[in-house]
Amino acid sequence: MRVIAGSARSLPLKTVPGTDIRPTTDKTKETLFNILMPYINGSRFLDLFSGSGAIGIEAISRGCLEVVFVDNFKAAWKCIDDNLTFTKFKDQAELIKSDAVSAVKRLEGGKPFDIIFMDPPYDKSLEKDVLEALSGSSLVHEDTIIIVEASLKTSFDYIEELGYTVFKDKKYKNNRHLFLKKA
Repeated sequence: MRVIAGSARSLPLKTVPGTDIRPTTDKTKETLFNILMPYINGSRFLDLFSGSGAIGIEAISRGCLEVVFVDNFKAAWKCIDDNLTFTKFKDQAELIKSDAVSAVKRLEGGKPFDIIFMDPPYDKSLEKDVLEALSGSSLVHEDTIIIVEASLKTSFDYIEELGYTVFKDKKYKNNRHLFLKKA
């Protein structure tokens, strides 16, 4: 796994040992950031279920000003910290050692995010819990882009009830990125 583009281009990143974390492939990450490119420069980014931190690090490398990384898996904390140290991005990052919903509640009242990315374990409905916590949150402004990485079979039939609208649904071979905004 590596940083694809930007100031840290081609730098290798560590991955979390074991099979509990499912890293986003380089091809999928490249497609994601091609879509996000007009919004990244100068943005504030929230990376939920961060794993190795590869998505947030890619965002910093491409011009994001600040990334808040959130994960509750102890092995991920060291991996994120090591990757931030190696890429020299620690000054632009904050690591919250918590589950995503608790982190959203803890951050409430702070500066809103321009981009919120989440890659929860598939098929456990964790994305719904986070989207409920973000619904009506001060962390989400009218232009905030929320991206959910999920399995192809994940249902998002509740999106409108929570006050979101889908503006892009990018499907890959085994998963998808659902792009949401406030309705």
